[in-house]
Amino acid sequence: MSAIDPVRHLRELAETATRAADALAEQVRAATEMTREVVRQGGTIFFCGNGGSAADAQHMATEYTIRYLRERRALRAIALTTDTSALTAAGNDYGFDFVFSRQVEALGRAGDLLMVHTTSGNSPNCLKAIEAARALGMKSIALTAKDGGKVKGLADLTLVVPTTRTDRAQEVHLAIQHAICDVIDEEIAR
Repeated sequence: MSAIDPVRHLRELAETATRAADALAEQVRAATEMTREVVRQGGTIFFCGNGGSAADAQHMATEYTIRYLRERRALRAIALTTDTSALTAAGNDYGFDFVFSRQVEALGRAGDLLMVHTTSGNSPNCLKAIEAARALGMKSIALTAKDGGKVKGLADLTLVVPTTRTDRAQEVHLAIQHAICDVIDEEIAR
């Protein structure tokens, strides 16, 4: 039997989530308002990230397009992590740093929102996606951790989860995204 108690994982997650709620309350409210405005205007929410953050991007886009907790109309959301033809063509023709930015350039428009998940805050493809979004007049929200990385000075709003652990950051990023989605979901379902 392992000497490590698996319940410790849950307690550490709860502690990280509590620290994040205390430290990021205003940023979470601001992110919710930015998302609310895009949805009200009929804009699209774009999500991107790498590895586990790519999975989170796909997860969240689905919560908006299909449904979260309540029956409501479908909302415009796209995970830039899912089109293998676009990802491999951009990676081959331009380099991996451009796999998200080329899609933002093609699909994004002023008034849309880019949600970037990058625990390091330094993923070049995420940084370039934010630059492409800015050039189009889109807003951007970055969810990160550690010291925030380069994304901290680039995104319109950055939520830095107070942890150095990638897994804890990703778990809290998803919780924050679900909290935002819950507010939007409730308002649209009324």
